[in-house]
Amino acid sequence: MCPACKEPLIVFELDGVEIDRCLRCGGTWLDAGEIDQLARLGGGAKDPLETALSTAGNPKSGERRCVRCSRKMQVVTVQHVEIDRCPRGHGNWFDRNEIETLIAANKDGGVAKFLGQLQPTQSKKGG
Repeated sequence: MCPACKEPLIVFELDGVEIDRCLRCGGTWLDAGEIDQLARLGGGAKDPLETALSTAGNPKSGERRCVRCSRKMQVVTVQHVEIDRCPRGHGNWFDRNEIETLIAANKDGGVAKFLGQLQPTQSKKGG
């Protein structure tokens, strides 16, 4: 379920990487490591966005719950954008346009060209 609006998430597959997106609010869930997987598909090494997310300090307690474990997520700030991050490391929740904002700030990131190519699979994920 979407951590923001509680709608079912739709699974998109991009070259074997499953990305969960909410069609209602436009948010995106990326499991741990998926940013790097997408970067590798683009021929890149570790993506700077993944590094920035994993090393972001001073987390605040959030109200949204992790898609995988249902624990309350932490809110971390990465380049002036607040991202919801699972405290157990399951992944990150991006509200509408947050990924695009971060990608624009990390122009060298390999993830940018892939996120516009999402193709829906046949399944829906509950949470």
